[in-house]
Amino acid sequence: MEYGDSTRSVNAVGIHGVPGSPVAPVPVPASAYHLSGDESEPLDTYGRSSNPTWRQLESALAELEGATSALVFGSGMGAISAVLRVLSRPHTTLVVPADGYYQVRRYAVEYLAPLGVTVVEAGAAQMCEAAAHADVVFAETPVNPTLDVVDLHQLATICRGRGATLVVDNTAATPLGLQPLSLGADLVVASATKALSGHSDLLAGYVAGCHPELMAAIERDRLLAGPVLGAFEAWLALRSLGSAGLRIDRQCRNAQAVALMLRDHPAVRSVRYPGLPGDPSHALAVEQMRRFGGLVAVELADAPAVHRLIERSALLVAATSFGGIHTCVDRRARWGDPVDEGFARISLGIEDTDDIVSDIERALT
Repeated sequence: MEYGDSTRSVNAVGIHGVPGSPVAPVPVPASAYHLSGDESEPLDTYGRSSNPTWRQLESALAELEGATSALVFGSGMGAISAVLRVLSRPHTTLVVPADGYYQVRRYAVEYLAPLGVTVVEAGAAQMCEAAAHADVVFAETPVNPTLDVVDLHQLATICRGRGATLVVDNTAATPLGLQPLSLGADLVVASATKALSGHSDLLAGYVAGCHPELMAAIERDRLLAGPVLGAFEAWLALRSLGSAGLRIDRQCRNAQAVALMLRDHPAVRSVRYPGLPGDPSHALAVEQMRRFGGLVAVELADAPAVHRLIERSALLVAATSFGGIHTCVDRRARWGDPVDEGFARISLGIEDTDDIVSDIERALT
């Protein structure tokens, strides 16, 4: 039976157990485990190599992403850097987004390029062209913060044709909005810090895929490098995952409503949202996405206009992360993104739709 996203989220956390066992997940905050007297190796030996709470979260994430396995990390960048270390060897060519999350570019340029990796930066529109000469392609869609959408089917076809590995960052869309593996990606990475955990109270990341040897190599890197997720954070993420379907559905509906309002507001120079009819990425988004996400990109007159929006609002929070229950605004030029001074990313929360639309509309007036 094909369940809806809220049912999938609840089921992924786990609904079956022996009589008398707790219904809710239980954290296992252990750094060491009892060893066998005959020195046979049990499933768990040391907290840096494995944890029962990790495994439950990894199983849930793999199920949501349509993967055979997943690995959790202490942050999204911990997951991304592990993947790039495993895949990027001297004399290989790595393509990274020129318009996506800036720390991916910085890691590639500062740490991989000196090791002999050729790093190519390509925007969403140039990603397929760049992939034709690459060994590893790291794509992000929708792109954060511009919200351009990358054609994953075309990109995967190009990568398969030359034997390149395609990695897709699914943070903005979430597995409830986009299934990159079903479109031909080899690996999915994401920051579970954002909408999947959704409460702005933990850092976590993950890798998901269907290639056992590749996943084993990434797991080995995690063991040796140590960017592990704490057991308590894993439990928090697992607890939060059960409500992801409800939260993400509201965030997406709020984003659609806010984007429609902003499109016609006289104080707004431009607005980007993949679900908005007329958006440059709308046709492609309709083709490959199940939901359009909780992020809206808006351009106001200048930086003071963004600050006034936040000051006049009763509901908006000035914060640089996204995906939480509160609606947040972040002026991206302050972090060095190649955008105009009045460009802001709005991450919609789970407030009542009419309330958040009215609040933002009043604050812009």
